[in-house]
Amino acid sequence: MNNETPRSIAAIQDEIIADFALLDDDAEMKVLYVMELGQKLPPMPDEDKTDENIVKGCQSRVWLTARLEGDRVYFTADSNTAITKGLVSLLIRIFNGQKPEAILASDLHFMNAIGMERFIGTQRTNGFSAMIRQMKMYALAFKTKMEIGS
Repeated sequence: MNNETPRSIAAIQDEIIADFALLDDDAEMKVLYVMELGQKLPPMPDEDKTDENIVKGCQSRVWLTARLEGDRVYFTADSNTAITKGLVSLLIRIFNGQKPEAILASDLHFMNAIGMERFIGTQRTNGFSAMIRQMKMYALAFKTKMEIGS
């Protein structure tokens, strides 16, 4: 990717909170913004859209892969629904280019700060938690792999 030091997970969350603050607590505008973010997500290769890459616990279909480059994790994702694709794009924005330890130690506070549950509903909130869990599982696998040196 690039050699610049990535911003911290907390700093990226603060940017997201600031972006959503511009929408003045307008739930419809927030949903449209999330859908727009999903449209900007880089395309996922069709060969990665397999059953083993589906995030379990999501009502929508969400495919998620991860790779380790050096000591940094990079994610690719897609979904069959525009809102869910936008939600996973927020997580990719936060976690891409971070070290596995930082992903595992992260405390994601932006969801409460932007009132996400109010505009996406409980079902999608549960799916969003499943996406976070899956990303942290990838980070744990990479951290373990790095520690055993294989």
